[in-house]
Amino acid sequence: MFTNVGTTDRLLRLLIASVLFYLGLFSYAGSALGIGLDVAGAVALLTGLFGFCGLYRLLGLNTHQSNPNS
Repeated sequence: MFTNVGTTDRLLRLLIASVLFYLGLFSYAGSALGIGLDVAGAVALLTGLFGFCGLYRLLGLNTHQSNPNS
């Protein structure tokens, strides 16, 4: 799969995902806002783990730096 999310971007997404999950599961549990936060957290988690963001691809963005030696 094509990688278009760089290392710093991925780490930030993982950090944001953990905060969103915490808020969704504990602060707003059972509400529509809580479910929305959990969904946003899942998206951030998956893009952070896999290094691919569909929105970045649609917008032509790429924060991943390819290795010139490969």
